Amino acid sequence: MSDLLVDVRDLVVDFPVGGPGAYVRAVDGVSFTMAPGHALGIVGESGSGKSTVAAALLGLHRGTGTRLGGTVRVAGTDVGGASAAELRRLRGATAAMVFQDPLSSLDPYHAVGDQIAEVYRVHAAVSRRAARARAVTVLDRVGIPDAVRRSRARPHEFSGGMRQRALIAMALACEPRLLIADEPTTALDVTVQAQILDLLHGLRREEGLGLLLVTHDVGVAAESVDELLVMRDGHAVERGPVAEVLAGPADPYTRALLAAVPRLDAPRKPRPAAAAASAGPSGAAAASAGLAGAAGGDGADVPVVEALGLRREFGRGKRRVTAVGGVSLAVRAGETLGVVGESGSGKSTLGRMLVGLLEPTSGRVRHAGDEARGIPAGVQMVFQDPVSSLNPRRSVGESIADPLRAAGERDEAAVRARALALLERVGLEPAHYDRYPHEFSGGQRQRVGIARALAPRPRLIVCDEPVSALDVTTQAQVTALLAELQQELGIALVFIAHDLAVVRQVSDRVAVMRGGEIVEEGPVDEVYDRPAHPYTRQLLDAVPLLDPELAAARRHRAVGPS
Repeated sequence: MSDLLVDVRDLVVDFPVGGPGAYVRAVDGVSFTMAPGHALGIVGESGSGKSTVAAALLGLHRGTGTRLGGTVRVAGTDVGGASAAELRRLRGATAAMVFQDPLSSLDPYHAVGDQIAEVYRVHAAVSRRAARARAVTVLDRVGIPDAVRRSRARPHEFSGGMRQRALIAMALACEPRLLIADEPTTALDVTVQAQILDLLHGLRREEGLGLLLVTHDVGVAAESVDELLVMRDGHAVERGPVAEVLAGPADPYTRALLAAVPRLDAPRKPRPAAAAASAGPSGAAAASAGLAGAAGGDGADVPVVEALGLRREFGRGKRRVTAVGGVSLAVRAGETLGVVGESGSGKSTLGRMLVGLLEPTSGRVRHAGDEARGIPAGVQMVFQDPVSSLNPRRSVGESIADPLRAAGERDEAAVRARALALLERVGLEPAHYDRYPHEFSGGQRQRVGIARALAPRPRLIVCDEPVSALDVTTQAQVTALLAELQQELGIALVFIAHDLAVVRQVSDRVAVMRGGEIVEEGPVDEVYDRPAHPYTRQLLDAVPLLDPELAAARRHRAVGPS
């Protein structure tokens, strides 16, 4: 057994809940092994236990009241029986962890290089100068340009991708044999995600690192690992070589998980409402008829929302930054416009101007042909993070009811009745009315956000990254719900996302943004199948592939012969 890097046998993890002696089982009898230099991906939905398993490898549950059973060995160290000193040596020197959110993992008050140097000094008896030199070396190794200067910067001065590289550099400082990466690319746009995955692949090849990758994104795992371990409700339901599991999944849950993954090459489902809305005046009139009982209908050929030369600048003088520069677009009833682009491309700023949350520096927004002033009636927004967009001190039913009261509805019985009906319409239960946001899963909270947006019977809903924080099966459920509601009500949707595969599945047209401008726009199939702009092709080439061989070939082409 000494040649194994990781040896987990019958791992059981119980978390304390409620009063004394009350526990809930998070992991139930999971076993797996890893050889040195190999990569294992643990995939599954939120709550499947995958992050709990990763934390157990470093003994991170110790001192929390958690009960553990079974055995966990990492590079020969029995994690459960290790002393505090042995655990300190294990963490960093033998195995290191990279977490999902680099901003909360880095100290905002200290320079990035100093934080890496401090980690190195904990495990190596070296001077401060030697530790700082090591920090610069690993920052340079993970692709941070001008590493000497950037080592003196603080985390807020780094982009999201650079912060994630800095965390990986910190993990590499002590030359560990095992790197544990827990959702390392979830918050990153598609091109930065591809860069981080390429970095991890390069480190494995050049440093001989073992990699344990925890992710809900099967595409990310397909590009990065040798084997897959699929988890559900604390159990390991399937394990095998990544190509075999993806090509012929044995467990029904694995098949369902793969079926839910949005793919660029998958045929799009027909969208009757959108087709009608874009079929000319008669089709648009038919779509608008579905709105009549909800939001009222205007002229059949009048866009629900129209942007005319929208421009938004932030800051003053030399620090002035143009977030959106001269964007024009229109969206009609029953139509979904997807807006894609990297972080900082201006897509969220554009969405906020469309709903009146931001005033444009110049240009105009029209709603149903009328100039918008402030936040117009008939417009709602669904945000990326339902936790921060829902008031934790108000029940979800009251949060859904609030827009109705704001619109002037004074009949409390009618307000409650509509809120209850909306809860049911988005797949929740009327009994959930009096529960609070923390009592719901991420997908359920996003359904509450959608119900709240529907409450005042809007003509337009702008969805800003509504599924980026959700696992693939919940993503599929939420996007299917939006499609159903749009077909039923004729609502116009603007769907902002960095996940190009999701956008293809939900959109009729797509606008590609870069540097505050739309560089390409058109019917979604046309733009995806025959991209005209090099930036669009770059985005599409960065989307993870579910075929490990194709992913390897693409990586080889990108790196070139060596």
